[in-house]
Amino acid sequence: MTPPSRVAIHYRRLPDRLRIYDQRVVLERDDVVVTLSEPLDLDEPMTFEGDVMLEPGSLAVWFTFPGAWHDIGRFHTADGRYTGVYANVITPPLMDGAVWDTTDLFLDVWWPAGASPQLLDEDELADARAAGHIDEDLAERAEAEAVRLMAAASVGTWPPPVVKDWTLERALETLER
Repeated sequence: MTPPSRVAIHYRRLPDRLRIYDQRVVLERDDVVVTLSEPLDLDEPMTFEGDVMLEPGSLAVWFTFPGAWHDIGRFHTADGRYTGVYANVITPPLMDGAVWDTTDLFLDVWWPAGASPQLLDEDELADARAAGHIDEDLAERAEAEAVRLMAAASVGTWPPPVVKDWTLERALETLER
């Protein structure tokens, strides 16, 4: 099967927010699809403890795993400097050709270059629970996935090798072919 050259990722954020991300496909395998974002249109840099994760004009290489409860992004500054690995805890994506659907489950894992992985946004999940935007079973599933990712990172089995192999440079070279 020839991969679509682009995908539209319908990314839901409970209770009712929807963003559609248009991304270029650089690799499609049974276990992973690797995509490259368009230059990001951010109002301000996304930071963690004062360090830039993403900024206006940044590119991210995304790894979507069919059936998985997370995706992974390799983040870069606008000039291409690698800043780290970011995982969104999400519902397993429905990947129907060039249109994908998933829902963000609030928790994220950020592994800055040269530092230790961090679990992010536990407060956002707590707020969503309190507001009734996420049911308890789904919230517990999100927490279990975040714990699993952090544990795998601590023993060196996460992120998977494909994330290390598919650098921004490799993704850009693939698109030039």
